[in-house]
Amino acid sequence: MRLHGKGNKIRICPLWPTTATSLARLVTDRDRNDAVFLGRMKEPLTRFGIHRVVTHYAAIASETVPTLATKRVSPHTIRHTTAVHLLRAGVDINTIRAWLGHVSLDTTHIYAEVDLEMKAKALAKIDISGLRKPSRQQSLPSLMAFLNAL
Repeated sequence: MRLHGKGNKIRICPLWPTTATSLARLVTDRDRNDAVFLGRMKEPLTRFGIHRVVTHYAAIASETVPTLATKRVSPHTIRHTTAVHLLRAGVDINTIRAWLGHVSLDTTHIYAEVDLEMKAKALAKIDISGLRKPSRQQSLPSLMAFLNAL
């Protein structure tokens, strides 16, 4: 699929076969270069129209998933969440960069840092106060004593 994005960037994205089948109904009897998603005036949806559709369906979904009601859901939220899921699935950061259409890998590293932050927050929630300290056969010197000896 060819996507026309922010800054007039054109991205080519593969689709799952089930997604392609679902979208095929929308493009029947249309020219290959016509937009897939049209508004009520039969013009291509703008980014504002897409934002409205996403927030509308997020509100509907919040009836089934109440925690969504307190979250801000936008097209960018979906984009960001997808990038983090790709990262967690082991997709390399350069592939994610290309998928997001970032010119610089530095921009994409934000997603890796967010993931590290999420991991740190998860660790902070774990109570390890009840763990016993491992018994040691011998006393080890302190780190500072070791460094001073170098």
